[in-house]
Amino acid sequence: MKIKAPFLNLKCNLVCCMLLCSVLQSIAQQQSIILGRPTDTSITASILLDQNVTYYLEYGTQSGNYPNSTVIYTNAANVPDEIDITNLAPNTQYYYRMQYKVVGATSYTPTSEYKFHTQRPAGSPFTFTVEADEHLYSGYSDAGIYQVTLANEKSENPDFMLSLGDIFGDDHSPTTTTSADMDVLHKNYRQYLGQICNSVPLYICLGNHDAENDYYLNVNGIYTTATNNLPAAPNGIGVWGTQWRKYYYPNPFPNGFYTGNTNSEGFGMDLPENYYAWTWGDALFVVLDVYRTEIFPGATPVDGSKPQNWDWTLGYSQYQWMRNVLENSTAAHKFVFAHHSRGQGRGGIVWAPGYEWGGMQNNQYKFDQYRPGWGKPIHQVFIDTGVDIFFQGHDHLFAKEQLNGVVYQEVPMPSDATYTLGYTANASAYSDVTLDGTGHVKVDVSDNCVTVSYVKSYIPGTTGATGHTNGEIGYTYSVGACALNTNDAGTKKSKVFTYPNPSDDKLYIAWDNDYTNHHYELTNILGQTLVTFETNELETSTIPDGIYFLQIDQIKDLTKKIIIKH
Repeated sequence: MKIKAPFLNLKCNLVCCMLLCSVLQSIAQQQSIILGRPTDTSITASILLDQNVTYYLEYGTQSGNYPNSTVIYTNAANVPDEIDITNLAPNTQYYYRMQYKVVGATSYTPTSEYKFHTQRPAGSPFTFTVEADEHLYSGYSDAGIYQVTLANEKSENPDFMLSLGDIFGDDHSPTTTTSADMDVLHKNYRQYLGQICNSVPLYICLGNHDAENDYYLNVNGIYTTATNNLPAAPNGIGVWGTQWRKYYYPNPFPNGFYTGNTNSEGFGMDLPENYYAWTWGDALFVVLDVYRTEIFPGATPVDGSKPQNWDWTLGYSQYQWMRNVLENSTAAHKFVFAHHSRGQGRGGIVWAPGYEWGGMQNNQYKFDQYRPGWGKPIHQVFIDTGVDIFFQGHDHLFAKEQLNGVVYQEVPMPSDATYTLGYTANASAYSDVTLDGTGHVKVDVSDNCVTVSYVKSYIPGTTGATGHTNGEIGYTYSVGACALNTNDAGTKKSKVFTYPNPSDDKLYIAWDNDYTNHHYELTNILGQTLVTFETNELETSTIPDGIYFLQIDQIKDLTKKIIIKH
């Protein structure tokens, strides 16, 4: 089907420093296929060409043999088509290619052969990959290393891939960015994603910089003030971001196979395709959007694009949908994805106990007061429904923590050519495993085991790559019956967590499945004891800024680095 362009389409070329990258870009711009929405019996292909052509897709279950074909389509240059291939067999590997003919040609030209897999049943193992924070529109990301990461992902033959946001948009100039700008930002990624997503279906999870939040959507101009000059819908980056994302990338919508957001929005956005869930093999996948309804009704945050504490919300409709999906699933494994818990901040479990996510404020449970009638915080829903792993991005490094049996997995950038950007800036916000580098997360799923691997990307000869090999495994762990934690930092370290860190007025201490008090001793870098205490919180407002060490129960291996900054 034809996808209606929201506004005039513009071309934009990114310049790569590598000749290979330039060649790959040229090919991808000629014909780009992005697969999405795979089900048990269908898949969607978004097809973009730079010339007027006629084309069709031919496909079959054996490589090189294509007994089935779609009808012939006519495509206008630079206007994507969405083609649904239907009546497929469940749990089947398909091979396909496109046959296309430019105006004036007498015969069709075939593309290379691509492939995809329909939904796997329970008991069938599979692999998927996750990346986050591509940020190619930013000066600190590199298209060359990003293509290395994509090639690594493709070599692992995953059934699909997820991106956890901060992909397309740029919200740094919300009052001056135009629809044409947003078109360019979204279209540019097809030259890269087209290198893998012709055979690996893509799922998009939205990030804070993708601009699709309620503040930038600004329906009815409710967030426009005399000082912020924020455009009202439909003339703002929130609406344009939604329109152009849907124009170029087929994300799931509720259709019997997927559940998700059923709220049809105005200004041509229709179903926003922003949160959704599905089952594949022995796993339930739940993708959240922590931005579209992030301002709690009646709240007036200082910065409308970054609501804090109780001002932030998942939104009651999405919360109820998420809870219903998790509570009614019998899948052996459950995975939840979001750009970041509660939208903003740095760290994983440091924020999990607080506010709408965890219900606590100043070491007191206040969820029922601030969310009357909701029942339980998000993290408690995860615990009660057996969520294995919560995947997030936002912090640009690899980090793994665990709280109450739920793994909080921070996914690294796929495009950081410095290999240290996120680690240097944000590692202190995590209390367990933290690693630098750039790359992606590979997840292998079977009926009784989930294995997560950090696959690192390197370009030989670049600063930081010495002594490393592209594709090396930086860290591996497992959950489920096979859990060996072969690279784990140790059970003692993973049991206790301190937050917030850095600390201002108070430091809180949480234990995994242990709510008793312990003996604590805070020392400075000279080994001098500042205070001892036996409650799970410490008043830090009178302690000078600096780095300290918290020793727990006089166990040498149970020592945490604490940063106090007022």
